[in-house]
Amino acid sequence: MPRVTPAVLVSALALTLAGCGATAQGGSDGPGAVSGAAPSPAAPATITVAANNGTVEVPTRPQRVVALDNSSFETLEAFGITPVAAPKQLLPENLGEWARNGDILDVGTHREPKLEVVAQAQPDLIIGGKRFAKVTPDLQKLAPVLDLAPSTEKDGYVDALKKQTQTLGEIFGKQAEATQLITALDRSVEAAVKESSGQRAFLANHNGGRLDNGAGRIGVLLQPLKVTDVFETKADNASVHQDSGLAPETVAQKNPDVLIVMDRDAAVSSTRDTATPASQTVAAQKAWAGTTFMKNDAIVYLADNFYVTEGIQAYTDAYTKIADVLGKSTGTSS
Repeated sequence: MPRVTPAVLVSALALTLAGCGATAQGGSDGPGAVSGAAPSPAAPATITVAANNGTVEVPTRPQRVVALDNSSFETLEAFGITPVAAPKQLLPENLGEWARNGDILDVGTHREPKLEVVAQAQPDLIIGGKRFAKVTPDLQKLAPVLDLAPSTEKDGYVDALKKQTQTLGEIFGKQAEATQLITALDRSVEAAVKESSGQRAFLANHNGGRLDNGAGRIGVLLQPLKVTDVFETKADNASVHQDSGLAPETVAQKNPDVLIVMDRDAAVSSTRDTATPASQTVAAQKAWAGTTFMKNDAIVYLADNFYVTEGIQAYTDAYTKIADVLGKSTGTSS
């Protein structure tokens, strides 16, 4: 399909809105609707948000939402929001209902975004994110774009998750639900911090049936903990797509106390149904037989969909698992 220029998209959107009149806001029962929300007024109230893409004036209780940010998908779903468009190939398996919903338009992937589909969806808010950051300027010509996605290449990931959740709660009138999610995260982090006491960890990425250094993507998990990365890896989102040539013997020489595994193979739509489970690949590493983490069974397997979620629910689950494994390995878990 030929790429449609932003100018053409804006013109097409204006014509579509003129022809559709009041239906552009959508009904309370259709995609984009917020459970329990009143219909959008003629001049909806707005709030000003400091986002990754600058200061954004955002409508409150928007009725037609395009969801592009994987770290907020589960939060939107928890708030009872059904988007009018989303990147269906990037949706986690637990949001299969969105993927199967024919009323939700498919905007493609971040590699080949279909901006004309976003225009067709007639959004009054686009929730952007790191995967779609390059097309944010084009998207801003269609509707307000709000990018609150936490960055794995910056400090303070947990605080950024809480800010993201709180802000979305304010926008959609779901403050109570947002508070519940934040409280659950705080409790899981507190439990993990309590069990951390200077342990050394190898953060692995299971990709292509092999285990590589995944600290560039999941190293932020250690930020609030008294746990260090055995390789002291610099944060780098792109590293999960690369083969660093790390040998199992190199990991064994470092002898980590704990292994934390992100299974990218299990998360990606093209491989998740046929991939070897990460646990099977770990068990097959003969060089690791004598390591501390293998002898103590101190292995944390992040949720299969972690790579395509990375939101507050994913990190709450991760810290809960880390607390449990660290507690068992030190004999302090009840």
